[in-house]
Amino acid sequence: MNFDAALRYLDDHTSYDVTGRIDSPTTERIGRLCAAMGDPQHAAPVIHVTGTNGKGSTVQMISRLLMASGLTVGMYTSPHLERITERIQRNGEPISDEEFAEQIAAIAQLEAITGVRPSFFEAITAAAFRWFADVAADVMVIEVGLLGRWDATNVVDATVAVITNIGLDHTEFAGPTLSDIAGEKAGIITEHGAVVVGETDPHLIKVFSREPHASMLVRDEDFAVVDNTLAVGGRLLDLRTPTTVYSDVYLPVHGAHQADNASAALCAVETFFAAPLADEVVREGFGAVELPGRFEVVGVQPLVIVDGAHNPPGADSSVGVYFDDFRPEDRRILVVGTLRDADEMISALRADDFDVVIACTAPTPRGVEAAAVGAAARRAGCVEVLVIDDPIAACEEALRQAGADDAILVAGSIYVVGAVRPTLLRHSGR
Repeated sequence: MNFDAALRYLDDHTSYDVTGRIDSPTTERIGRLCAAMGDPQHAAPVIHVTGTNGKGSTVQMISRLLMASGLTVGMYTSPHLERITERIQRNGEPISDEEFAEQIAAIAQLEAITGVRPSFFEAITAAAFRWFADVAADVMVIEVGLLGRWDATNVVDATVAVITNIGLDHTEFAGPTLSDIAGEKAGIITEHGAVVVGETDPHLIKVFSREPHASMLVRDEDFAVVDNTLAVGGRLLDLRTPTTVYSDVYLPVHGAHQADNASAALCAVETFFAAPLADEVVREGFGAVELPGRFEVVGVQPLVIVDGAHNPPGADSSVGVYFDDFRPEDRRILVVGTLRDADEMISALRADDFDVVIACTAPTPRGVEAAAVGAAARRAGCVEVLVIDDPIAACEEALRQAGADDAILVAGSIYVVGAVRPTLLRHSGR
């Protein structure tokens, strides 16, 4: 099987949002596949991360801190931005096309042997575990695909479980309350492991505390952001953990909310080692963090920012950084496509504060039609609204309209950002 054949195999196994939900929620299928491979998900200790927002950033930060500590780190994330191999990485480098095809071929053979037909997400998850065992990862940092309890990744036995925060998302699978969602995410907590809780709502913390666990550390009680100031190209942080206060830590990413992710990541790694980290490890680890597609500046003159925030809380954080940190004073142009309620996302993105809104269709079967996104913008009071179905064409129109002092924000869906990012980087000469 070559790389193209591997992609065809996965396409043939695609289910809703490629998150492993086919019928009723279960980990039985991937459990059987992993058992047939000798349970590679147990080949190394695991830090398992879930949450409504920030889990991808937190996984990246945890991985960089572990790498700076000298460990070989297997990192599994979803969805990907531009190429599927981004989901499976060793020490920050994606799996090669050849190795990816080899791992998917192994899963296809197991399907024939066991009679287990995995979903797209289950197949990639099993392939990731197999590859991490093959390359002898010292630790695996695993991002949940959907919620937690019945997610395909939840065949691991986490040494540390991390829950970033809880918001109303994926309510078609859990809900209708935040407590219901918290209960699903709490499913990654293990009886003999630690749990790091970034959520601060006392009612939700009680939900997590009811799951059997060895220890629990909670934001603002056991760890916290002491100081969080804007710096050139990122943030300057003071972070408190159960053992130490780390001062003047530079984090080269945008957004005050990233400090919360950093504090949870630092607490998780300290908990994993059961010891404080050397100051140079913290500085090296956080200094190497890169978050493509997450409030990423991809051009200047005009300023061009892309952000894959896909739900209202994430959109609210994104537009907050755009207006509060960058403070654009000239024309503000929003390019937006989404997979969810257009009115909800348009409101969260404060579209009526932009001079121009260009609506597009996110390039996925679940993308809301550009016309519907545009109509939502008009209902919100936006005066100048353009409807351009193709995201790349929408961004090209934004660039055509923008002067050197204007600011473009592309937001609403990781699928939109993944589609346009290469074009925008080429435009900026990067």
